[in-house]
Amino acid sequence: MSQHSLTRRVAALAGATAVLVALAGCSTPAATGDADEDVPGISDDTVTIGAHTPLTGPAAAGYSSISAAATAYFDYLNDNGGVHGRDIEYIVKDDGYNPATTQTVVRELVQEDEVFAIVNGLGTPTHTAVLDYLNQNEVPDLFVASGSTSWNQPEKYPFTFGFNADYVVEGAALAQYATDEYPDKVVCLLGQDDDFGDEMIEGAELALGADGLAQVERYSVSNQDVAAQIGALKAAGCEINILATINGFTALALGTAAQLGWFPMWFSSSSGANYETLVGYLGADVGPKLLQGLVGTNYLPASGGDSEWVTLFRQINDEYNDGATFDGNTIYGMSVAYLFAEALEAAGENPTRQSLIDAVQSGDLAGNGILPLSFGEDSHAAYLGAGITTVDQGVQDYVGATYAFDGGTVTTVDPSPVALSGEGVPGP
Repeated sequence: MSQHSLTRRVAALAGATAVLVALAGCSTPAATGDADEDVPGISDDTVTIGAHTPLTGPAAAGYSSISAAATAYFDYLNDNGGVHGRDIEYIVKDDGYNPATTQTVVRELVQEDEVFAIVNGLGTPTHTAVLDYLNQNEVPDLFVASGSTSWNQPEKYPFTFGFNADYVVEGAALAQYATDEYPDKVVCLLGQDDDFGDEMIEGAELALGADGLAQVERYSVSNQDVAAQIGALKAAGCEINILATINGFTALALGTAAQLGWFPMWFSSSSGANYETLVGYLGADVGPKLLQGLVGTNYLPASGGDSEWVTLFRQINDEYNDGATFDGNTIYGMSVAYLFAEALEAAGENPTRQSLIDAVQSGDLAGNGILPLSFGEDSHAAYLGAGITTVDQGVQDYVGATYAFDGGTVTTVDPSPVALSGEGVPGP
């Protein structure tokens, strides 16, 4: 599926809905290695790491800015002394969101570039294609950019750690918020026909009960037409639609519904709820109207908030990222990069791959989220909870509702945001 054809499809729908919208008004020190030990990716002055990500293809518009933001943070970090005197070199390779290409570029990173670790490889189908390879070769596979629960299997995949709140958590949080705030509304779900959709359904049913979703519709990312699915949701009387969609298909769903003159409430996973990306798909005239009231999940500082992290990341973006659009993807990329720097600092002055793994699962990393990290020897999940965001007049920010997920139970919790320290540069 072409990114450009998907964009054209959404834009056409957006144009067709303009009139409809107008009418609707709508720390334990980690072990360190011997200074003379030959560790891949480690030199006297450099740590080389890598990532696979879609710089082209159907997911590029939603996600290509993440690695650019991470690179900008690493440039900022390097200008401020790096980690233990070493600069971080981040090699980003385009996989076009194609699992076969992911296998090729990850092997290049490991065998030819000899990276120390893979950091924030993006996508469930793409990263699944290299999961066994990385663990068999004992390459640290940190902070995967996907909410699949596959990354949280410490016994099977001891070198892999997730970063996103997983899709079960997000599905449960969105469904619980729907129950808490709109108890009488009919809740339905539209999702990808893969693990993304499966796990969002699982989470939603944990909050709503096995029969709590009035209608479930699935789609394939290879088909840009979701008119049949949207029509079925409308016919079922759905009032709140939970979305297990990437950004392009979130926009496609909203545009298709508006073309039908239907304006329900939309509750989206963080993977498909980035406001600026969605406006890019829908168009500046129609997008803000269609997206007013969009509910999403997040676990990092919100782009519309006043966190000191957001202030710092804006400064870094202006200075090191050519003034690129600042949005949730920017915060995500810089947050991942900061967490890696924190783990590398904890891994010691002469880090090894094992000391890096030990640092992550020590339980001592803080990150910069609104909830504590969940890493440990028995948990390779980053966040087991999420806050609820809404879009209001173009600003995407938290509304105060935050949920944690534990043992199949969804509970309301108070957020505990991590304060900025050391100007965003990890160290003692």
